[in-house]
Amino acid sequence: MDISFQLDPEIAIGLDTVNRAGTICNEFGRVLIITEQVLYENRSIERLTSILEDSGIEAIIFDEIPAQATADVAEAAAVLAQGARCSAIIGFGGLKVQSIARITAIIAKSRLTVFELLDGANPNTNFIPYIAIPTTGRDPFLFSRSFIAIDPRDRSVKLVKLPRGLCTAAIIDGGLSETLSGKFASTTAFDGFCVAVEAYCSTRASFLSDSMLEQAILLYTQMIDSYIDDKMSDISGGATNAGLLLALGCAVSSPGIGTALAFALNGRFPVAKSWCSTILLPYILERLVSARPEKLAKIATLMGEPTMGAPVGESANMAVDSIRRRMGILKVPARFKDYNLSLDRLVPTAETARNLEFVAFSPWTVSSDDAYDLLKQAF
Repeated sequence: MDISFQLDPEIAIGLDTVNRAGTICNEFGRVLIITEQVLYENRSIERLTSILEDSGIEAIIFDEIPAQATADVAEAAAVLAQGARCSAIIGFGGLKVQSIARITAIIAKSRLTVFELLDGANPNTNFIPYIAIPTTGRDPFLFSRSFIAIDPRDRSVKLVKLPRGLCTAAIIDGGLSETLSGKFASTTAFDGFCVAVEAYCSTRASFLSDSMLEQAILLYTQMIDSYIDDKMSDISGGATNAGLLLALGCAVSSPGIGTALAFALNGRFPVAKSWCSTILLPYILERLVSARPEKLAKIATLMGEPTMGAPVGESANMAVDSIRRRMGILKVPARFKDYNLSLDRLVPTAETARNLEFVAFSPWTVSSDDAYDLLKQAF
């Protein structure tokens, strides 16, 4: 198949690459850092502002992002950016922070409102440049031409289009990764694994995305096994590399219904997106056994399963069994009912997820009923 893609941003990846923020932002006299208050705890915000100020860049902080933030938070950030005449927006934080930072960059110089953007309006070229400094390596939309935002009117998720050239740089520093505790830490690896597998099996997949996503799947498997073996020192570098490959692979290919459902559930309910992906993962894999048996067999091989000489169908099922076994050892979330969710309230969530454009590239025809069936299985 034909492959067409373009990466706009300059990419800096590696430990302590945040130290290059001053050099990367040196053309901007004043920047607005959109961030989250949890990053004060490890002094990451203080570190970033010091790096920028040492390069003569004035940094203004916007950190009023609640746990269940929706897209309209960007309106207050945009007013601050306009009033302070900021020439760049830095998104410094997790998935919600990056979403709000992108919206802020789009609307701060244009006449578009947040609701017009959520309702499908095409963003114009009158925007403030956006620089991504993610603290999670699991953003499938980091290099894509669209991203997920939460609509404050009903907490549904929408796919928002990005103007070309909005993201001028991405700094991916493993030392800035968010630290989770307890058994839920490993769900970040299952989350990345789920997105990578869906993009690997997408109808948009190509040899280019396959080469990146196979390596991402291998790295996420190694991360999961590091959690099992309690070798935490092995995780940080692998997470950084896996996150980069995941984002690149998704920019060429596309995630699927599992990713859509995880974002939709997280948008509507106070349940972490990584937990949702983890719970859904084995059921997504079961569907892919029928839809993409050859690729599931390859995934089983990447996971270290004894696939040599086994029939394709048998090898494909090994991938499902392997994930379930690892989930059982780590005792990660396995059912949505454990989080006080009502099955009846999940119907709108299934419909919202199904309507996200990238779900059309799933390797089987996904209807709203099919999306709801996945949620019922995982309930």
